[in-house]
Amino acid sequence: MNIKKILNPVDGSGHSINSTKHAIELAKLLDAQIILLHCHDRFPIVLAEPYFQQAVNDINKASEQLVERFIKLLEHSELKFEVRILEGAPGNRIPEVAKIEKIDLIVMGSRGVTDFAGLFLGSVAHQVLHKSDCPVFITK
Repeated sequence: MNIKKILNPVDGSGHSINSTKHAIELAKLLDAQIILLHCHDRFPIVLAEPYFQQAVNDINKASEQLVERFIKLLEHSELKFEVRILEGAPGNRIPEVAKIEKIDLIVMGSRGVTDFAGLFLGSVAHQVLHKSDCPVFITK
């Protein structure tokens, strides 16, 4: 198994913090790089200026604040990592990023911050499992 790039999608939930810890452990064992990914909601298209730019700024600021603690975990680990913050539905964007970045493994939490009641997995984890071309490691 040749795993050199690990994608770690996060949403700020406890499950995503655990997934980052697992991604760090795996990356250390495999001498792999981590790509930390956060997908935020779509920017509103019905707002006019200056409200549109304010909404964009607010969403970007919230995303940067969300990934801040994950970045600290990764910096402390002394691993190579990169951060991606993208707009769009994570269930679609995560598999897209995995394909574009030539990811070898996705490590993500089983449940996110949404209230969706899935049977065993959250809706995003379920979508990623079915849409991704690479292996997916689901953590609790």
